[in-house]
Amino acid sequence: MNLPDLPVRAVLGELEAALSAHGTAVLVAPPGTGKTTLVPLALAQHIQGRIVVAEPRRLAARAAAARMSALLGEPVGETVGYSVRGDRKVSARTRVEVVTSGLLVRRVQGDPELDGVHTVVLDECHERHLDADLLLALLLDVRAGLREDLRLLATSATVAADKLASLLDSAPVITAHARTFPVELRYQPPARDERIEAAVARTVRRALSEADGDVLAFVPGAGEIGRVSRLLDDLSEVDVLPLHGRLPAARQDAALRPGSRRRVVLATAVAESSLTVPGVRVVVDSGQARVPRVDHRRGLPGLATVRVSAAVAEQR
Repeated sequence: MNLPDLPVRAVLGELEAALSAHGTAVLVAPPGTGKTTLVPLALAQHIQGRIVVAEPRRLAARAAAARMSALLGEPVGETVGYSVRGDRKVSARTRVEVVTSGLLVRRVQGDPELDGVHTVVLDECHERHLDADLLLALLLDVRAGLREDLRLLATSATVAADKLASLLDSAPVITAHARTFPVELRYQPPARDERIEAAVARTVRRALSEADGDVLAFVPGAGEIGRVSRLLDDLSEVDVLPLHGRLPAARQDAALRPGSRRRVVLATAVAESSLTVPGVRVVVDSGQARVPRVDHRRGLPGLATVRVSAAVAEQR
């Protein structure tokens, strides 16, 4: 198998040795190093059984499976497949299955021994959310009581991996270093009383006028995407595309394909991790995200708009 020459290739041997010796490992690799796509394919060459890769979002799971299948020159559902809520493409020949964390939680609850699974890869572990934390706890219990041979690999795009390694029985930490390219950071504060949508639209226009290539803009939710899009309606030579979790799969895929014209992709947090939007030269970050919260006074779940952490901002 001819894998692309991405930075994670340099540590594949060390990673496989660590998993063989300890049964657990943590891989720290920045975005764009190949940790999501190259590592499962490389591990699958040397083991019997299936590799299950857990991604935080459905879009990331489908995109990762599509990218790995493209590297193999196969359709999705052959060597590499995926399973997400409401959609599944796997076959008897599938060796690498990409799933969402929530789906794997339910699978472990129904089949704690994970029959036929050799290795579980927990991708993007720096993204803390309930399903991922619960999944990690369940898998540690499975290893402790039912499947000592089950291998666990946790990957993270940030360097704060010590706590994660300690949870995984003092797992060895393997680091893949990314090739560095110059990145210029500019702070563009909103004007007094300016709504976030107007500030993002204004910054996108500046990016289009001062730089080449496509623009990726992060905003908190689908409502903000619609309002920013309307503020950019007059851009006749630029395609403005939405990217969020409620879109149909075909429209999500359209935002992840190169276009014939310049593009502005307006995205929520679904584009933060495990995805590469081709052609992007400028990222506009509102610095906000919409996350689940519980109103403890009423005892009801809801969504809150919050400032993103430094780790998330770096990932974006």
